[in-house]
Amino acid sequence: MISRMRSLCFLAVSLFVAAAAFGQDKPFHVLAFYSTHVEKDHVDFAMQAIPFFEAMAKRDNFEFKATSNWDDLNPIALKQYQVVVWLDEFPSTASQRIAFQNYMEQGGAWLGFHIAGWMDSRETWPWFADFLGTVFYGNSWPPLPATLNIDDPSHPTVQGLPTSLLSPANEWYSWKPDPRQNPDIKVLMTLAPSNYPLGFKDTLAGGDIPVTWINKKYKMLYTNMGHGDKIFADPKQNRFFENALLWLGGRRS
Repeated sequence: MISRMRSLCFLAVSLFVAAAAFGQDKPFHVLAFYSTHVEKDHVDFAMQAIPFFEAMAKRDNFEFKATSNWDDLNPIALKQYQVVVWLDEFPSTASQRIAFQNYMEQGGAWLGFHIAGWMDSRETWPWFADFLGTVFYGNSWPPLPATLNIDDPSHPTVQGLPTSLLSPANEWYSWKPDPRQNPDIKVLMTLAPSNYPLGFKDTLAGGDIPVTWINKKYKMLYTNMGHGDKIFADPKQNRFFENALLWLGGRRS
């Protein structure tokens, strides 16, 4: 009797482990939006990001599709995808914005790069301002490398990274209010104080300037990286991009 019970327990544990492993490897579907009529540096980033994530999809067994048709940001199309990515622009029509809001509130996931977080004022899209946890305030210029501090090394998106890394040349944004003051926001990366003053024509003089964060009310991640053709030049940063997409797709926990 005891032997049989042990066998049943072993079988149950084996099935649980197998199910967990299957869940970790289960394919997910990503839809990335980009535009070609926007600022050249943003297009350059998108044109490098697409093959980067396509190659990653083949390695890690998920589907990655890129589209320049932002009208695909609609309820019917979004039902097919577990993750949405904005590479170099953002929704411009009311219907696109409503579709995205509903998608996120119903459990969808989002990865936004650089300009995806730009808004000239909260009134432009109040829901998105709350979703992002802040509004764009200023920027550095010209694009320069910057040292980033990792705020929470235990988070799945930054595991395996050093406590700080030198991020390739990028235009860095500042925010108002500070995202860190929002209780729903968890900051993952911050501009290191050693960077300041950062920029020449437009300068970030100092202060707390988060670079990457999540809103704990949603499955989302925003990162300020994404300006120009140098963004994928650093293997450590590339690892973060891979971790982030796998986490949003349910492969990291």
